[in-house]
Amino acid sequence: MPGDNLTRVEAQERRALVSVDSYDVTLDLTTGAEVFRSTTTVRFSATAGASTFIDAFTRTVHSIELNGAAVDTSAADGVRIRLDDLAEDNVLTVVADAEYTNSGEGLHRFVDPVDNEVYLYSQFEVPDSRRVFAVFEQPDLKATFRFTVTAPAAWEVVSNQPVESRTAGEGNSSTWVFKTTPRISSYITAIVAGPYAKVESELASRDGRTIPLGIYSRKSLSQHLDADYIFDITRKGFAYYEEKFDYAYPFEKYDQLFVPEFNAGAMENAGAITFTETYVFRSKVTDAIKERRVVTILHELAHMWFGDLVTMKWWNDLWLNESFAEWASTISTANATEWTEAWTTFQAMEKSWAYRQDQLPSTHPVVATINDLEDVQVNFDGITYAKGGSVLKQLVAWVGEDAFFAGVAAYFKKHAWGNTELKDLLAELEITSGRTLTEWSKLWLETAGVNTLRPSFETDDSGNFTSFAVLQSAAPDYPTIRPHRLAIGLYDLRGGKLVRSHRVELDVDGERTEVPELVGMARPDLVLINDDDLAYAKIRLDDDSLSVAIEHLKEIESPLARALVWGSVWDSTRDAETAASDYVKLVLGNIATETESTTIRTTLSQLLLVARQYVAPADRAKTIEKVGSDLWSLAQLAKPGSDAQFQFVKFFAQIASIGDHVSALRGLLDGTVVLKGLTIDTDLGWELLEGLVLNGAATSVDIDAALEKDNTANGAQAAARARATFATSEAKVAAFNSLVDSDELPNAIVRNTALGYQHVNDPSSLEAVVDKYFAALNDLWKSRSYHIAETLIVGLYPAPLASQSLVDATKAWLAANPDVPALRRLVTENLAGVERALAAQAADVR
Repeated sequence: MPGDNLTRVEAQERRALVSVDSYDVTLDLTTGAEVFRSTTTVRFSATAGASTFIDAFTRTVHSIELNGAAVDTSAADGVRIRLDDLAEDNVLTVVADAEYTNSGEGLHRFVDPVDNEVYLYSQFEVPDSRRVFAVFEQPDLKATFRFTVTAPAAWEVVSNQPVESRTAGEGNSSTWVFKTTPRISSYITAIVAGPYAKVESELASRDGRTIPLGIYSRKSLSQHLDADYIFDITRKGFAYYEEKFDYAYPFEKYDQLFVPEFNAGAMENAGAITFTETYVFRSKVTDAIKERRVVTILHELAHMWFGDLVTMKWWNDLWLNESFAEWASTISTANATEWTEAWTTFQAMEKSWAYRQDQLPSTHPVVATINDLEDVQVNFDGITYAKGGSVLKQLVAWVGEDAFFAGVAAYFKKHAWGNTELKDLLAELEITSGRTLTEWSKLWLETAGVNTLRPSFETDDSGNFTSFAVLQSAAPDYPTIRPHRLAIGLYDLRGGKLVRSHRVELDVDGERTEVPELVGMARPDLVLINDDDLAYAKIRLDDDSLSVAIEHLKEIESPLARALVWGSVWDSTRDAETAASDYVKLVLGNIATETESTTIRTTLSQLLLVARQYVAPADRAKTIEKVGSDLWSLAQLAKPGSDAQFQFVKFFAQIASIGDHVSALRGLLDGTVVLKGLTIDTDLGWELLEGLVLNGAATSVDIDAALEKDNTANGAQAAARARATFATSEAKVAAFNSLVDSDELPNAIVRNTALGYQHVNDPSSLEAVVDKYFAALNDLWKSRSYHIAETLIVGLYPAPLASQSLVDATKAWLAANPDVPALRRLVTENLAGVERALAAQAADVR
């Protein structure tokens, strides 16, 4: 990585010297395609005579003026500007040229291939407002911000605050002046500019204000924007949060902007939220994606209070920022929208992510040690989001939902526009709940790892329990045994359904917890530990319950209970306790009638991984063939037009492997094979074509023809993915070289090329890139921005090989490169996935 890191010690030292009052930022976006002019005036106080630095990523610094005196531009090194002999009150003005990016960091520039229009948007979290203006880049140096932007007159320009004035300039330009923001952190400021199409509305806040609402998208996508639905979800979120937080929306407007080539799902810029434009649905999407969009909208809205109004002092509390939004968006989705099974989705998607992340060698406590910015970047992970959200759910149960919301409301009132630490929130929750949270925090937030819970019981000759206990274990490296509040469900087959006949709720603590309430009861067909998903823990089924699940999971009526069983067997398969072939049997035998879209999507994704990497290598090809054939059969039998039918076709296209599969794909694509209720729209057409490419049944000419019909950003990304999917060593090397030899490709093309590169049924084509991969790692880390480097280091790792030789090569690189912690973490996580696959393969042979 470039020399752009900031350590916590540096931030603390700077915070001790400096307090920032305001920024006045003027940007000229009419200076060409590579750079823009950035003029920043900062007013701040400091310890008299002190020296410090301000962050500024620049191509050229034209002038620096401090307290009326010129500072030699040699004080700027392109990353920081040295500031010496400060006064008690200071005014600094920096005039510089800053660079547009194509990496989704800083001020991203995109040219729409449909109409050649230019679109810009900013993305500043974690440390990238410094790519646009000179700034003290740390969250606890809050200030007010006033933005002035010159841009083409035909554009829309959006920032955090409403427009104060707009004047015509030279040529076809205009200058927008935005109202001054409240005191906020630099990472949630925003600039979005371009000929965006805009839809306007408004809502009434609880304090009587009218809040203007805006939704923006590229002109070429605007006909697909379902603005009315997005406004409806937004209004429901406002009403829910303003009531539960007992605090009116803290900003003056609420714009939601769908922007191209975005790296994440969304970003909580104050009053100007940016979203990935994949949430503008130009083709049919699964219900899982529709629900995810709702959760994301409500996630970012929750941040307006938790994160924007009240902000963490340093990034070690990033987890609290994101975990709160995860929990809040899930409970609001479940209680305020039509997506009432949101907690089932949370279990199927978020918790599975958390359990996976918590078992990696890089796992860490929820409250992580964040020494510098590189630590922050790699900690945007399943611990920060999903485990944290799960733990907060437990905290809500521990203190009570009403007490939790009351504590949060008091926290917002007490710390509005300030910076806080975890202890500040816990202090308010202790007051409203009357509970002491020190021990809870120590066990759940300050230790790493996930516990495993399993039933242990004996029965008499009549089949009644004579003893029942819950056993708890922990990974040897993370041996903490924790208290859990959970339920145990007993399920019996009755009238063709697997129904819960009894439930007991209890506290589990220690390595063995007796459950006397179950002694004397008849042993059921299936025992489900952690029924209703109250606890954060992996759960195991006893052998007989697993056998029943494999045959009858589909007959469980509760979607949440089904999700828990799906997750339990997936965990035990990953841990090489359940044979991979049994997991395949479970999925193919029970997925047909699953009703929850996210459960289907998550489970089928796991099925494909199991078929390709977890089954015994000798059985891989026949397993892939069976999965493909069964998915095609499921698609043909599914209800016409259903979400399940749509998903079965999509996953069939991903794993098609034999001539009959190719014929089906080609028939769907050319219209000679028709499934009632299924429309082959543009995006599904690309997926079918990629399946043909995977099998050598389509050529580059076919990809070019598809791109000519779909000459859009989405089309270019799909074409890049398809080209990287060709199943030859030459194609994989070409895809690898296209990403490594040049840094000119934008982030979305990089990401999709990496997806196609890893799309294989026979992984042997990736053997040619193993040595090239390890040879390139250090240069990639040093020369690319963080998000691009991470995409390449994870996306180009030839994980599908899942071989001992890949393990050996990875360990050799790690042994030879001990000094780059963040890079080593990514490589170590790659290695852990392969080692887990090898253990699963060995278990499947037995």
